[in-house]
Amino acid sequence: MKKRTILIISCIVILCTAIGYDYYIKQTTLQGTITISGAFALYPMMVKWAEEFQKIHPQVKIDISAGGAGKGMTDVLGGLVDIAMISRQIYSEEVNQGAVGVAVVKDAVVPAVNKDNPVLADLLTKGVTKKTFMNIWIFGNVTTWGEVVGRPDVTTKINVYTRSDSCGAADTWALYFGNKQADLKGVGVYGDPGIAQAVQNDPMGIGYNNVNYAYDNSTDLPVTGLVIVPIDLNENGEVDANEKFYDTRTQLLEAITLGTYPSPPARDLYIVAKDEYKGITKEFVKWILTDGQQYVSETGYVKLSQEKLEEELNKLG
Repeated sequence: MKKRTILIISCIVILCTAIGYDYYIKQTTLQGTITISGAFALYPMMVKWAEEFQKIHPQVKIDISAGGAGKGMTDVLGGLVDIAMISRQIYSEEVNQGAVGVAVVKDAVVPAVNKDNPVLADLLTKGVTKKTFMNIWIFGNVTTWGEVVGRPDVTTKINVYTRSDSCGAADTWALYFGNKQADLKGVGVYGDPGIAQAVQNDPMGIGYNNVNYAYDNSTDLPVTGLVIVPIDLNENGEVDANEKFYDTRTQLLEAITLGTYPSPPARDLYIVAKDEYKGITKEFVKWILTDGQQYVSETGYVKLSQEKLEEELNKLG
């Protein structure tokens, strides 16, 4: 009996030495509930992280809801959730209220039209300049598809869509023009899925979406009915070879990684806690910034640099 006890203790010592005592304790005792709300942009990634984290820690429950970055921030600062998903910059007034943001991944907002757009061929060969996008969404003085591509014979009216909810996608798209979400014109539609569907149903429509709502995760292609509009970055009136990276999500993510796709509308995505990260929430965020990064690319996001990840880890204390 004594020999058996010594053998068991020896096995535990070896196990703890091999994988780390702290990690071993967390594996066996971590439990509780983490509540999360906020940005549609980060929702698919957070769902994946939650699934994988709960495989390791089956006694942890993670409740996630998407309702826009604005709602997430309101919820976390109001003490209604543990974590907010935020897809825009964190405002100074939010920091003053206790918001502690940690960047976790990167993605982008992209403009999209219907596959039956009347000037689709011209859009794909000429692209659209930043100035023209501004004239559509901010000033409202480009109102026909012919004006977009320089074809006076096309007088079909543009149906412009924007987000009705306070969200990071709209904030980031507006920031691309040096403006705010409130400055964007168009018919307001709730949520990423809503604005994608509005454009899918309207051959004259134009909208914008976060990457993972503009592309199909299973095919790597734009979602059925949508076509991503190339941005004419050098404004020379055509889509050059180095501006063609919209055919697949993989191509676009590479362009975001390299900085070829501009920032904004590319941007970091954040999670936010009030005042500090503690308990199981802190452990979950630590895991996201370390082991959880292995799931980033397959879920359709861009990894942060190792230096950036270490910087974010230091914010946890």
